[in-house]
Amino acid sequence: MIIHEINTPVREVMMDITNIVDSEIEKCGVRDGSCIVFVPHTTAGITLNENADPDVKCDIMLSLREMIPDIRFKHVEGNSDAHIKASLIGSSVNLIIENGKLALGTWQGIFFCEFDGPRKRKIYIKIVKS
Repeated sequence: MIIHEINTPVREVMMDITNIVDSEIEKCGVRDGSCIVFVPHTTAGITLNENADPDVKCDIMLSLREMIPDIRFKHVEGNSDAHIKASLIGSSVNLIIENGKLALGTWQGIFFCEFDGPRKRKIYIKIVKS
């Protein structure tokens, strides 16, 4: 398993990590297999989505903020909205590696979703050979 650390700059952000995952696949030399990307945090998530138009990231974050506003929840840390958003987005993606490359759609990218930053975060990457 590979552990990669990133620093998130603000409370809520979607950060493109496609290049990080691509680089790890290239380093390990696996031609065909799968890659699991997992986020071990309860206020962050991981997702696949459009990576061509940056407005899509803004729209996703805006929609999540409107669906789950930062209201007075019972959780004393004041970040329940971040926990809920992370649960909706999910904590992992399972990807196909074919011919040494991620088998992503034309416009797809892998995004780390921060909902309670800024923080130092970990991304676990597991590459499995077929």
